Amino acid sequence: MSEPLVSARFLFRFAAPCWRREPLWVQREAGLEEKYRLPDFGELEQRSQGPDVRVAWSEAGLAIRLEMTGKKPAAWCRATRPADSDGLHVWIDTRNVQNVHRASRFCHRFFFLPGGQGKGDREPVAGMLPIHRAREPHGPVSAKMLHIRSKHLKDGYILDALIPAAALTGFDPAEHPALGFTYVVLDRELGPQTFGPGSPMPYQEDPSLWATLELVGG
Repeated sequence: MSEPLVSARFLFRFAAPCWRREPLWVQREAGLEEKYRLPDFGELEQRSQGPDVRVAWSEAGLAIRLEMTGKKPAAWCRATRPADSDGLHVWIDTRNVQNVHRASRFCHRFFFLPGGQGKGDREPVAGMLPIHRAREPHGPVSAKMLHIRSKHLKDGYILDALIPAAALTGFDPAEHPALGFTYVVLDRELGPQTFGPGSPMPYQEDPSLWATLELVGG
């Protein structure tokens, strides 16, 4: 049976709750419980269970946790090659505009790698990448603003990250309680796994392909 030309997720608009948590960062990690786990929309395509990605919010920003298991070789990560490395990439639109195809200054792309620097390339890396064809860039963000912690497992890794509100242009949960959001977990062994529509749809640059996170519990 041939693969469909268009992802089944392209046929729907998805929204998922993102629960408030205070504090977001405890003892240098997010440690988000099952309550914060995002649904796996890949089930619509009869895909095997996707990665465990959890997200929480507060006025201080967003916390993210990725639990990646079922791997045989260790994650391949290089700080100088984030787009080619195993890890998590996240796209966020603080205005959740669903009817435009080019990113605005409210759109961001962050990456979080479980390794890539330090001794044996086992120290985690966080940063930002530009969004292709963006109409206007957001304000400057230093990688030092982002918090990240990783734990290497026998069959994968756990990644905790914190994106502070100062790194999110236009982040205002009271006035805009919904975010445009998508992610991809890149993995050389298991292949890319996305939240919403994946390739060949241009999700890396088109905000209309992103899902919605509804900020609840405020």
